Amino acid sequence: MMREKEKPVILMPERLGYAAGDLASCLYYNTFSLFLMYFYTDVFGIGPAAVGTLLLVTRTWDNFVDPVVGMVADRTTTRWGKFRPWILFGCVPIAVAGVAAFHTPNLSAPGKLIYAYVTYSLLMLMFTVINIPYGALLGVLTRDTNERTRLSSYRFLGAFTGNFVVQATLLWLVKHLGGGSEQKGFTLAMGVYGVMAVGLFLTTFRTTRERVRSAADRASSVGKDLWDLGKNGPWMALGMVSILCLVWISVRNACLVYYFKYYVGAEQMTATYLVAGTLATLAGVTVTAKLVSFFGGKKRAYIWLTVFCGIANGAMYFASPKNFGLMYASQIVMSFFQGPLFPMIWAMYADTADYAEWKFGRRTTGLIFSAGTFSQKMGWTVGAATAGWLLGYYGFKANVVQNTGTLFGIRVMVSLLPAAACGATAVAALLYGITQPIEKRMGEELTARRELSAEGIGE
Repeated sequence: MMREKEKPVILMPERLGYAAGDLASCLYYNTFSLFLMYFYTDVFGIGPAAVGTLLLVTRTWDNFVDPVVGMVADRTTTRWGKFRPWILFGCVPIAVAGVAAFHTPNLSAPGKLIYAYVTYSLLMLMFTVINIPYGALLGVLTRDTNERTRLSSYRFLGAFTGNFVVQATLLWLVKHLGGGSEQKGFTLAMGVYGVMAVGLFLTTFRTTRERVRSAADRASSVGKDLWDLGKNGPWMALGMVSILCLVWISVRNACLVYYFKYYVGAEQMTATYLVAGTLATLAGVTVTAKLVSFFGGKKRAYIWLTVFCGIANGAMYFASPKNFGLMYASQIVMSFFQGPLFPMIWAMYADTADYAEWKFGRRTTGLIFSAGTFSQKMGWTVGAATAGWLLGYYGFKANVVQNTGTLFGIRVMVSLLPAAACGATAVAALLYGITQPIEKRMGEELTARRELSAEGIGE
């Protein structure tokens, strides 16, 4: 009986409900990743270097909030569980913050910059308040590592569906809702996304259940939590992998709108290009489990797929402004191989939570996932800030014809620079120490411990 409870069957409604949470999150994340810098430079009216500094400052501050939220979530006790209440009570505030961040007030240049710092910081705070507990939720839905991989795949089907919605509709919503005003259009479009996100987050709250409990959950020493995290070698390796992976994705994504607007000369083509990539990404996500099996484990699959992403990214550099075939081929191939990376890495983070309990006898799921998010956000921060600074370095000026040097810089930032970062990511992944045999051993020993604990309680 105990064994059935430890490895419950996750039915399709719960899988889809869990996926709905990341669909909602990516209505915001993909907007940040693809359009925030463009919004600030070409719509809001801030210089690229100032935007780079803004993103560095606000996201760095927010990054250090992640572990705090994770530790507080680990110590949350309600009738709904540890992590689900954060989703319930955070969904409306993030919708309001999203509208405020993409509103353009009638202020002076310094006033606009201050407004951007305040509203974007607030939006990122609310994003953290929901996403740290949402990510940690994966670690308490089930202990079965294979089921976690499936759940993570569903999660990222939701995520990339959210990406698809943003890529296919945001510029269209801005144009049609704004009536010719991009400033008005962005504000109203974020209002639409906010309403959608609230409904999706509530779906996640209602359909998921927290099942995993252990004696380690009762430990409450912050110092011990942080000490154990520092000794968790597999988590440390994943931290490096996360940072490097998000650097190349962030730099590339931030520059794609500029690439099509100024190099190709067809800004609206950005939407179809991104949609093509997202469809390929969704295809990649659906075969995550098969690829993990084919390559002999998550670690080996992650390394090889990252190498393939780097090759596809590098090919983009050789596309002329009218070589649409190479542009789209690079995007589709890269996106397909990128698709499984995120389901795998979050399943790997769940495995590092098991590793902590296995090695140290204490389980801090929220902290481990928040620290994982911290690493990803740090890569996102460094990548976005680097994109802004490089645009300034290459002489970018908004809404004018760019010189040859600026166009060269934009091309490098969507091709060669991401390719180099892919190589570094693959090297870092070699340090991750949880292999398939270790996964199996951890699962068996943790299950045995819990059965002994249950027998002791029964006596």
